[in-house]
Amino acid sequence: MAVHLRSHRTMTAKTSHAEDDNSTYRRLQARVRRLYFGTDAIARRWRLALIAFDLVTITYFIASSMLEADRIDHRLDYLIGTVLAADYVLRLIAAARPWRAAIEFTALADLIVIASLFASAFVESLAFLRVVRMLRLMRSYHLLREMREFSSFFRANEEIIQSTVNLIVFVFVITAMVYVTEGHRNPGINTYLDALYFTVTTLTTTGFGDITMTDEYGRFLTVLIMIFGVGLFLRLVQTIFRPQKVIHKCPDCGLSRHDPDAVHCKHCGLTLNIPTEGA
Repeated sequence: MAVHLRSHRTMTAKTSHAEDDNSTYRRLQARVRRLYFGTDAIARRWRLALIAFDLVTITYFIASSMLEADRIDHRLDYLIGTVLAADYVLRLIAAARPWRAAIEFTALADLIVIASLFASAFVESLAFLRVVRMLRLMRSYHLLREMREFSSFFRANEEIIQSTVNLIVFVFVITAMVYVTEGHRNPGINTYLDALYFTVTTLTTTGFGDITMTDEYGRFLTVLIMIFGVGLFLRLVQTIFRPQKVIHKCPDCGLSRHDPDAVHCKHCGLTLNIPTEGA
């Protein structure tokens, strides 16, 4: 009888501890969700701080990819990696389905970036690692969603800003592919800046010819850039500099974007009354 009572008390104590742990985690999850999804002043300041940090890290990664390895302060890499790792864990806690959130492309990209930041303690050659960090550019699309909430300037110029981000991400991702494939194999491509120079001259169809691909893989990649990249590059540049369309939903067919001086809907021909300042 005594043994049964001790066993029952032990099971009760374990159940109580498990419930306490679960309750503690739920309170923590509620607080983290408030920071990432809340609408109060604290949550807004938290997300603004994350936006500022993301902008700083993206700028740092782009700049550091063009520097020599011995000019990089590894302590800064470790600090950024620690902050990114903490943010990654907190986002998983805040997610309704953490395991699904952990296997999303942006989450996996963040993991690769975090690993590359701490790998400098074990790997001597950091050139490839700095190129891998260009995956952090994928974070730009998350920043765009956040900026809609905080910036009226962004909402007014969203199309141009979106196209600019697409262009930057596209150019630097293509440059990373060129550098990973041809870096130090091609005598003309020894740094990330060399790869960026080759990519831009190819995309703009300038083709100075001072850097050329000499191996099969490099030439195949160049062909892909010419076929698929040039058209997309020119399209993105055109989107940035052409007159911006205005958002005005047609009450008949539902077309939401029109030319600023449009009088009739291009889809259904309905007369539109787009507000304008006459400029």
